[in-house]
Amino acid sequence: MSTVINVIIALFVFGLIIAFHEFGHFLLAKLNGIDVNEFAVGMGPTLFSVTRKETKYSLKLIPMGGYCLMLGEDEDIEDEHSFSTKSVWARLSVVLAGPIFNFILAFVLAVILIAVVGFDVPEVTQFSDTSPAKEAGVEVGDRITSYNGHRIYKFQEILVYNQFNQTGNDITLTVDRNGTELQYTFTPEQTENGYLMGIYGGVRAKSGVFGVLKNAALELRYQVKTTYLSLSYLIGGKLGFKNLSGPVGIVSMMSDTIDEAKESANGNTSLAILNILLNMMNFAILLSANLGVMNLLPIPALDGGRTVFLLVEAVFRKKIPTEKEAFVNTLGFMLLIGLMVVVLYQDVLKIIY
Repeated sequence: MSTVINVIIALFVFGLIIAFHEFGHFLLAKLNGIDVNEFAVGMGPTLFSVTRKETKYSLKLIPMGGYCLMLGEDEDIEDEHSFSTKSVWARLSVVLAGPIFNFILAFVLAVILIAVVGFDVPEVTQFSDTSPAKEAGVEVGDRITSYNGHRIYKFQEILVYNQFNQTGNDITLTVDRNGTELQYTFTPEQTENGYLMGIYGGVRAKSGVFGVLKNAALELRYQVKTTYLSLSYLIGGKLGFKNLSGPVGIVSMMSDTIDEAKESANGNTSLAILNILLNMMNFAILLSANLGVMNLLPIPALDGGRTVFLLVEAVFRKKIPTEKEAFVNTLGFMLLIGLMVVVLYQDVLKIIY
């Protein structure tokens, strides 16, 4: 029963993120005078629906996903309230609103989370017994400001860069020690878990309103940059395809996280609920930022692919026939479905084995 509840919670978080994405499309469509035929939250059979003016608002059975169906979105309809008759800039604003709203959601949730638990400071707290960083001269209390030329704001960034840097090449850390900038170069230690620096760290700190807003923006930066790094390593072959996770794999990880949050509360119901809320908020920040980045990729059927068509139209002042764009988007959608099936298969195997 506990697992079922965990899955429902995870699906609800997923659904909230996607629904907010679609709400971005919906809001900008309305602001640009475009009729929305249906705005749905969830997927599958309709549980409840109500029609206001030209729009049908629906609540679906499966608490995951949603859609915003606009008049003239995939066909040319000669109507002043049709998507197809609006200016290229109006259509572009509607298309980009989805990913932008995902970034807004991630930022707002980061503000709440950081205001409650504080932010992550990239400060060294201890070393492993054979730490090459310690041997090079790095000390406890040093605040890491750069990793191989990459500006560091969070200790998590160091972990991500080091995880991707599995070449065994030298690492250069720049640290701030009592206001003095120092630089150390060393060779990471090869272990069964990869190449490690032997550094432990990350200190929680709190600040005022402006500090919270600043660190929420840095959290969004971290999530977006990590997503792009993961994609570049995946495309470059430095990250195996087996490392990809789809909805099933992510829901499984969220379920495990909920169990861990309950256990850490040691039977305190109020603390367990708070732990679950904070952990799900953290997941929502990650997933919302990821969804925003992924949708901006120039792939047909995604918002990024549609943006490319609109930018071509803006540059050459000639609209691409809607039926041709729809054909390319349909082809892209079929390829994405194929990729999702492969990832789903991998996720299921990971759960079974």
